[in-house]
Amino acid sequence: MLSRKMSLKFCANLNFMFTETGDFLERYRLAKKAGFSAVEGVYPPEHVAVADLVKVRDETGLEQILINIALGDVPEGQFGCAAIPGQEANFRKNLEKTVECAKALHCKKIHIMAGKLSGPPTVEHDTTYLNNLKTAATILEVNNLLGVIEPINKYSVPGYYLSCYEKAIKTLQAINSPNLKLMFDIFHAQHIRGDLTKAIQSYAPHIGHVQLAQVPNRNEPNTEGEINYPYVLRTLESHGYTDWVGCEYKPKTGTVQGLGWLRDFGYWSQ
Repeated sequence: MLSRKMSLKFCANLNFMFTETGDFLERYRLAKKAGFSAVEGVYPPEHVAVADLVKVRDETGLEQILINIALGDVPEGQFGCAAIPGQEANFRKNLEKTVECAKALHCKKIHIMAGKLSGPPTVEHDTTYLNNLKTAATILEVNNLLGVIEPINKYSVPGYYLSCYEKAIKTLQAINSPNLKLMFDIFHAQHIRGDLTKAIQSYAPHIGHVQLAQVPNRNEPNTEGEINYPYVLRTLESHGYTDWVGCEYKPKTGTVQGLGWLRDFGYWSQ
């Protein structure tokens, strides 16, 4: 079990963790066995039926905290299409498909991915992104769901449209919807801008979900790297974030072997 001693709660990202098995459904069982009470991750792969995902969620009792938007049949689609001109119909179809999956799983958060560009962003990309997110906000409100947008650093995904926090915040302010917030991935934030204390202070009112990994190698937060995670997590709490934190990191050795940081940081109860 994961302790409620502190306010933050941690969920396993099944795209990064428990990949010792290629069976996507088995990762739910492994997460439960390891002590997690919740998971997050990608929209289920094509070979995994939503009904089977619901069954394994019911079997394990795990909460599904967040899923990424379905990607559909879009060029470079592994990173979404919200900012890609001409893909508006695909974006809406993918979002509506994801909403149905989220409702089946009782999942309340959807990560809306912007897309990867072959060149610098243009005004047309900006307009497409804003209009698609306005559409998304309406759909999310009707379904009582939260959408989150995430700046992704240029080293991990070169060409990703949303790689700037200022642009993300301005977009959220322009739409001004309680159903659309910021995904604050600490790994990406350190790469993009650093100064994590001020970032948390500035963005706290907009944060709807948090993810973590150490920089630069994207391993467990207690591995060698740039980020002092005990301090950063306390800073999040002190600025009012009490929701889930997704463990979107690459285990350095094995997933279970690397979970000691939860105990060392005071979040593990056994």
